[in-house]
Amino acid sequence: MSAQSPSADALRYAAERLQRGEVVAIPTDTVYGLAAVEEIFRVKGRPEERALPILVNSLDQAMLLAREVPRNFLRLAEEFWPGALTLVVDASHRLPLKVTANTGRIALRWPRSEVVGRLIEECDSPLTGTSANLSGAPSCTSAEMVMKQLGDRLGLILDGGETKSAIPSTIVELHGDEWRILREGAITAAEVEEALR
Repeated sequence: MSAQSPSADALRYAAERLQRGEVVAIPTDTVYGLAAVEEIFRVKGRPEERALPILVNSLDQAMLLAREVPRNFLRLAEEFWPGALTLVVDASHRLPLKVTANTGRIALRWPRSEVVGRLIEECDSPLTGTSANLSGAPSCTSAEMVMKQLGDRLGLILDGGETKSAIPSTIVELHGDEWRILREGAITAAEVEEALR
């Protein structure tokens, strides 16, 4: 499957598995990710006190998941989305507490990925999108790496070849007009600062 022009049949098959509650490994614009909700904690070995990132395919979709959208959210989203930026904001009250790890906060990302965008369309829903690796292990940039780390725990890996980057997304937390970088990744702190000037 090509990450730039994924097969409609492969995406439909992956969407069916996701809708049945299975975990699917997918290529993104940074590293491979795990798509699903409930099972990710078991597959990844991720502590349940850490909120799951949510992948969206539009600014409107992201805004529906946030309780309110700070001005800096819009400035950063307009500058870097779609792309390797994750924004942490207060979650809409409609979201299950488990997705926010009982924090009331949500991490949103709109990746520059044809696979992710079309899979969200196929499922007609945003997807969870934590990195496809065991908690604490290196991020995976190929389906082969995902298979080595998680193969026995996954029902499906969409092989889109090597990802364009081995560097994860940058995570910025927003509270009103306040912001801080939780993880510097593909987008530098200087680029974030420049966008917020």
